[in-house]
Amino acid sequence: MKAVKIFSVAIASAGFLLLATAAEVKAVSLKYNTSIGRPANLAGGELPGTPGTLAAPQGVAVQESTGNIFVANGRGIDRIDVFSSSGNYLEGIGGTGSGPGQFDEPAAIAFQPGTGNLYAGDVFNNRINVFDSKGNYLKSVAEGQFGGLIEGRLFFGPSSIVFDKVGNGYVGDFSNDRIIKINPDGEIIGSIGNSGNQLGQFQGPAGIAISPKSGNFVVTDQFNNRVQILNSEAKPIKTFGEAGTKPGQFNQPVDVEVDEFDNIYVMDLINSRVQVFDKDGNFLSEYGKAAAGRPPQLGEQSPYGDPLDLTPGTFNWAAGSDYKDGKLYVGDFFQGRIQVLDVNNTQSTPVPEPDYSLGLAVLGTAVAVAKWRKNQKQKLIESLEKRLGKSLDTEEQLEKPYFSRS
Repeated sequence: MKAVKIFSVAIASAGFLLLATAAEVKAVSLKYNTSIGRPANLAGGELPGTPGTLAAPQGVAVQESTGNIFVANGRGIDRIDVFSSSGNYLEGIGGTGSGPGQFDEPAAIAFQPGTGNLYAGDVFNNRINVFDSKGNYLKSVAEGQFGGLIEGRLFFGPSSIVFDKVGNGYVGDFSNDRIIKINPDGEIIGSIGNSGNQLGQFQGPAGIAISPKSGNFVVTDQFNNRVQILNSEAKPIKTFGEAGTKPGQFNQPVDVEVDEFDNIYVMDLINSRVQVFDKDGNFLSEYGKAAAGRPPQLGEQSPYGDPLDLTPGTFNWAAGSDYKDGKLYVGDFFQGRIQVLDVNNTQSTPVPEPDYSLGLAVLGTAVAVAKWRKNQKQKLIESLEKRLGKSLDTEEQLEKPYFSRS
């Protein structure tokens, strides 16, 4: 939703013309639409990996040409599972192993514009696998470039993948606290950031998005509990957020999307919610609540929280995401599903704001009004002098009751 400018004109008591503008305030709300995938029915003897079931969905990507939804299906399933836009299971891509097109924990996924190729992070094999638009393996890139697990962190490897308009890719190197830049052929041509908590530094760059309007980068800085904004040249501009549970605070933000109106959607991982901000980081709204069930513990066989709570809007960690055509796709990490949310952009009451581009017009109008008033005053003085048969020495005499009938 674009902020619509409204012009208003008013005459002040002093006689000057006032010109003001108002910008309609953006309001963004999220509403549950449906779910893609489901957890396996363990009690009924169903195993994770049964077609149509998901475990720890870390990456989500919607294919432009078909509307199909691709999901990184982890925890030993090691596939990219494909669902139709209506949620029907279609096929799986890959399988467990280290050979061509195989995975050992698939992670972030994204489609390259132009080619339609699918890039998929492969955590333990330390690489990105590339497939064509039909799921045929093409090659692997950036092999051996990603750091291993760091004590105190939950994730490692290629943490996010996003492409710019010319096909360059930007991949989160989570443990090395940087973003790797690759050219359209998959060759590394640079990097962004380093380890720390200053502007332009990261501690776990988990999610990356590029604004379709400004070209700015928006990055979730997971263990600094903040979001960073960099310009189109990857120069840091600002950060927003801090650790906490209140609106505008985070507990390990893990992924991020930016829509066509520059609204920012942050997957607030352990707070189990999605928070929405404007392009400057001002809080707009939030959606979701934490499931009562605990996450699975180390050593447990189940990839799911206990108990499951599959009511709409309940998350056991809000994870990987994608935004497409007014819908936000959010991984419900320990509940084996993708929640699809409708994004509603609305307009509220206009709020006045200065518009300095109107300065010359306002000044010109004010000068014209002042000149007109001066001419009218002079005509009034001349008329009074003629009627009274004498000169008026000061303008103050105009305030005296010359029109008395006595």
